[in-house]
Amino acid sequence: MDIFDKVISRPGPLGKYAEKSHGYFTFPKLEGDISNRMKFQGKEKLVWSLNNYLGLGNHPEVRKVDAQAAKDYGMAYPMGARMMSGHTEKHEQLERELAAFVDKEDAFLLNYGYQGVLSIIDAMVDRKDVIVYDSESHACIIDGVRLHMGKRFVYPHNDMSNLGKELERAKKITETTGGGILVITEGVFGMSGDLGKLDEIVKYKQQYNFRLLVDDAHGFGTMGTRGAGTGEAKGVQDEIDLYFATFAKSMAGIGAFIASKREIVNYLRYNMRSQIFAKSLPMPMVIGALKRLDMLRNEPEHKEKLWTIVNALQSGLKENGFNLGNTESCVTPVFLNGTVPEASNLTYDLRENYDIFCSIVAYPVVPKGIILLRLIPTAMHTLEDVEYTVKAFSDIKSKLDSGEYASKDIVDVGHL
Repeated sequence: MDIFDKVISRPGPLGKYAEKSHGYFTFPKLEGDISNRMKFQGKEKLVWSLNNYLGLGNHPEVRKVDAQAAKDYGMAYPMGARMMSGHTEKHEQLERELAAFVDKEDAFLLNYGYQGVLSIIDAMVDRKDVIVYDSESHACIIDGVRLHMGKRFVYPHNDMSNLGKELERAKKITETTGGGILVITEGVFGMSGDLGKLDEIVKYKQQYNFRLLVDDAHGFGTMGTRGAGTGEAKGVQDEIDLYFATFAKSMAGIGAFIASKREIVNYLRYNMRSQIFAKSLPMPMVIGALKRLDMLRNEPEHKEKLWTIVNALQSGLKENGFNLGNTESCVTPVFLNGTVPEASNLTYDLRENYDIFCSIVAYPVVPKGIILLRLIPTAMHTLEDVEYTVKAFSDIKSKLDSGEYASKDIVDVGHL
């Protein structure tokens, strides 16, 4: 079969809905300043879908620094990959400050989180090694594991008993191959909001002699006393061997980093193909990240405001009978029962009649019969936003339970 014919005939589990959903349910356009209220299709909406946790995305001080850095350096400097010609003192300064903040010896700056995780996994293991990972790991981890040429075992989400069994299997293999074991999990699981059981995972270390990689994209800046992440919150930061976080959430920017022992970070500098062969992160993004990190460290009021909103939203929803699963983080999932057509009609109602924009997830991303509305509270939201949203969600749940959304034809937004 011709490759083009193949992909056209098999658009994928999400792509098959593209004609009816593109531009509204998928690839929507939010316009205006990054805030709790933005425009969607020309109308102002209350937005709960941006990972701008600390509200730094449109903070005047951040924008001032970003603008000045762009004026001073442009977006092209430094030219080339870090190893060849794209290295600067500012890149090194950011790495030193990130490492100190998360209590590691050293850190290595990455251009993007997704490609960074793939490349970390690729660099750290070979065919003799075994990977053991959580079943609900982010797509970047899943794709990185797929690249692994050795054995890989998955344990059911946060199932510590099963983790022990998989570690036993891994140990038997590595005793034969002479390889090692890498365990991978997340600090905060971005869809469900629950935490990786880091404090329980590390108890297996002495018995199975593995190294632990934690993707803490949603935990960095939001979890722990200082915002240093889920390891800090769980009291096991020292036991995390490879600590990864991205700038795309709390730092409201682009880029990521990996932190570890100095020798390991140096190994990654010279062996991560996605960084060796990629252009260096542009200077305005580096200087902007330095400013954001400084605010994260020295202005705790942003995190305090965030958690005020988180606690009010989650408490209000629970008091009104909503199922939030096992979230222990800012991520606020609302689980409802319904079909894909009901999910579409419900979301359309929320956006058009209640002016609330949040992310919706339905089958095949979640099991059939489940609708997941995912809310991301930020420091930019207000208690009035929370009160209005809880009331609106109570309304739409009543409509869903009464069958109102099932009685309508599925919304066709292709004309919008």
